[in-house]
Amino acid sequence: MAVKKLTAEELLAACDEPSQEWGIRISSVLEPLAGAGAPVKPAVYVGGRYQQDRRWWGEGDQRRPVDVIVIDNVPSQANRIEAELQRLRSELRLPEFVLDLSSERALPPHLPRRLSSFKFPHRQADAYLRDAMLDGEAFTKTEIGKALFSATADDAEPILRWFPQALLFGFWQSHLGKKRSQAKLARAWVSEIVGYEPATSDTKALGLKGDPLNLSVNDPVIYDEGDLLSGWEYVTAGSKKGGSKQKESLSEIGHGQVPAGGSPSGVSFAAIEQQATVSFAALRRVRLADAKGEAAARATLVALGLVGHIAAFDRSFSLRSGCELRPAQKRWTWLGSHGDEDLELPDLEQATVLFKACCKLAESAGLPVGSAWPETSIVLAPNKELANVIAASWPLEEL
Repeated sequence: MAVKKLTAEELLAACDEPSQEWGIRISSVLEPLAGAGAPVKPAVYVGGRYQQDRRWWGEGDQRRPVDVIVIDNVPSQANRIEAELQRLRSELRLPEFVLDLSSERALPPHLPRRLSSFKFPHRQADAYLRDAMLDGEAFTKTEIGKALFSATADDAEPILRWFPQALLFGFWQSHLGKKRSQAKLARAWVSEIVGYEPATSDTKALGLKGDPLNLSVNDPVIYDEGDLLSGWEYVTAGSKKGGSKQKESLSEIGHGQVPAGGSPSGVSFAAIEQQATVSFAALRRVRLADAKGEAAARATLVALGLVGHIAAFDRSFSLRSGCELRPAQKRWTWLGSHGDEDLELPDLEQATVLFKACCKLAESAGLPVGSAWPETSIVLAPNKELANVIAASWPLEEL
C-alpha cells in the first residue's frame, strides 16, 4: 500500500485558511526494555497518586472501556519535546533567551547556572522573563519585551520571532496582573503516554535502608535541617539541649537501618501506547498582521513539532527512574478531508530538512524565522528583586 510523503508545500497548503485538512496523528506502541508486561513507573502526583482514568480501547467491535493510568501527561510530553528542541537549537537556529545566574550568590550544585527559555514553565508568559534585565534595562521595557508581552494569538509575529514553540504548545499570559494582558492560546500539539489495563494500581515499593554498623535509630540529635554539612550534635541520654531542630530518631540524618515503603511502585500493563496529534484547526488560531504569511508560519510550527517528537521519542527513551521505554510499532497518519492516509515515517534528518524547507517558505513570505532568528542566545540577568529571592531561597555559602 502506497504511503504519503510529507513535503513543505503540502504542509503549507494544509495550513492555509481554505484548507479542509485536519491534522497529523502519530501512534506508537511502546514496550518496557524488560519486555511486554514488565512494570514501569507512571508519574506520581500529590498524595502519592497516579493519574487514573477509564477509557475506550481497541478497534471496531473490540472497543471496550478499560482502566488506564497516564504514564506521562500532556504538559510533561511538551516539556520533553522542548528539551530536545533546546538540544537541537543550533542546528535548527531556534531563538533562545538564557537567564544567567552565574553572578548570583553561591547556589547548590543541583541548580542550573543558566536557565534556558526552553525550560521556562510558562514559555514567553513566564515570570522569569518578566523579572529579567537585558543589558541593564528591565526586559519589560525593551523593544523585545514590549512586543512579547503585548503579543496575542491574533497578532502573533513577536512570538513567532522569539518564542515559536509557544505557538505550538500554547500559553497563558497570566503573570502581568489582572488589569494587564491575559492573552491565551490553546495548544495545537497534544501528546500523552497511557498504560492500558493495569494489573494493579496499588502496589507499594518496600525495602530497607541498611547500615553496616547498625547504629541505634532511637537516639535524638540536634541539627540544622537546611545544612547538615555544618555538623550535628548527638544528644546523650537524659540531657536536654536547645537547637534549631531536634528529632527523636538518628535516621532523620541518614544513620541506622530504616524500613522504607509506602511509595507507589511500578505497574504492569497489558499495553502502553503513545498518541500525539497536531491540529491544523487549532493552528488556524495563529494569525499575523499580514495574512499572506499565516499558512507558512503554521507549516513551520507543524514541522518544528515533528522534529521535536522524533528527537524525543523515535528511539528508546527514559521518562524517569523505572520507566524505560522503546517504540515497538509506529504509525503516522495524515488526517484529511478525503480520508486518512498512512505517512512515510521520517527520521530526524528528514524531519530537519522538512523544517528548514518550511522556514524558507516562511522567509520568502517575509516572516521573521530561519535566518532572521538570532544565531546566539540572548543573555538576561535577574532583576534586583528576583536576585534577592534567589539569595533568600538558597542562603548557604559556597562549600
